[in-house]
Amino acid sequence: MDLAMGHGHGHGHGANTDRRHLAAALVLLLAFMAAEVVIGIAANSIALISDAGHMLTDAAAIALALVAMRMAARPARGAYTFGWKRAEIISAAVNGLTFVALVVYFVYEGVRRLVEPPEVQGALVLFTALAGIAVNAAAAWLIARADRSSLNVEGAFQHILNDMYAFVATAISGAVVWLTGWGRADAIAALVVAALMAKAAYSLLRDSGRILFEAAPEGVNPAEVSAALSAHPAVTGVEDLHVWTVTSGFPALSAHVTVVAGGHCHLVRRELAALLHERFNIDHTTLQVDHVPGTTCRLTTG
Repeated sequence: MDLAMGHGHGHGHGANTDRRHLAAALVLLLAFMAAEVVIGIAANSIALISDAGHMLTDAAAIALALVAMRMAARPARGAYTFGWKRAEIISAAVNGLTFVALVVYFVYEGVRRLVEPPEVQGALVLFTALAGIAVNAAAAWLIARADRSSLNVEGAFQHILNDMYAFVATAISGAVVWLTGWGRADAIAALVVAALMAKAAYSLLRDSGRILFEAAPEGVNPAEVSAALSAHPAVTGVEDLHVWTVTSGFPALSAHVTVVAGGHCHLVRRELAALLHERFNIDHTTLQVDHVPGTTCRLTTG
């Protein structure tokens, strides 16, 4: 029997740089959010307040990302044989759930204001939203420089990007209210923000859910992997195949492989590991390679 495990996920590269970019974006967003809450109340704008709420989730997403990155960097020890790498996936799922909660509130408030539109200070909304676009563009640029292959960082980036789109809708609504006096435009902008948030929530919850429930990595078909392993001329069977993702960019596989009588177990294992790397980009593999029952598995090529 030949048991082997390969490591090659390269997780954690540039983590300090990523944290600096995220921290800078966090400070930028918190400063503007505080100003926006005050202005939103003064302007009586649900669109601005919804944007501030969206920005609060941006800040929370980044803060969670920073905490999760630090936890994920902890070495594997004791009972935690993979370390704390799943922390970033939990963070991404929490980000998605915050979106859902805010969507419910802003849909309710937006519909209420469509029925009974309050008086809104359109000019104040317009210029605040334009400033928000600039702030979110700067924050998005900072986060885009981090490693977005991490679902954690990507979650924070999607928050910022959606917030920037939301500010565009708010700016348009502010211009409409200012120029025409049609107050319902503000409520419509809030509903647009809610729709964008719902889209982001679905994406984050879908991707984090796949990992938490240990589904096969995106784009990897277990049946195709099994067929590729079975196609090796020395392999007679593949059983107990499992393919999952530990955390972003860290796919893993385990399987029980049987080889022909007198087969070279070590050689077959190395060739199968190379195949998994080249064809499926899976480096963390645990392959239990056994001979056909009743025969002897050769361990050397001599």
